[in-house]
Amino acid sequence: MKRELTIKNDSQELIRVGAFIEEVGEEIGIDMDLQLNLQLVLEEIVSNVIFYAYPEGVTADILLSADFDGKNLTLTLSDEGRAFDPTMKEDVDVIANPMDREQGGLGIFIVKNIMDSVNYQRTGGKNILTMIKTISTTDKTDNNI
Repeated sequence: MKRELTIKNDSQELIRVGAFIEEVGEEIGIDMDLQLNLQLVLEEIVSNVIFYAYPEGVTADILLSADFDGKNLTLTLSDEGRAFDPTMKEDVDVIANPMDREQGGLGIFIVKNIMDSVNYQRTGGKNILTMIKTISTTDKTDNNI
């Protein structure tokens, strides 16, 4: 299974991102808990691109793809915004008082903890973020095992 979605760097597009991962989840038969976690991952990453990758007023495309090989679900996000490697961001101290810690980074922390693998590369002026989640039979809905 392979699907692609191209969106604009507009927060209204997050609705389409949610629908995209819901369709992917239904097609490969994963349970609702995992679908919601994957939706959270994509909303965090896509939101970061929408709000921080481009100067205000610049409209650009963001390409999202999902590829399932029967075992691994690979989600890839590609954009031509400012270079930013979220894998290099130091993890947030989730034990610290939220009032005392630096703002930001919690979304990336969540992504790294939900996904099994998160890799970044900058190629040809593009940010390419590849996130992999291994789908086990316990992640599948009962009627699809």
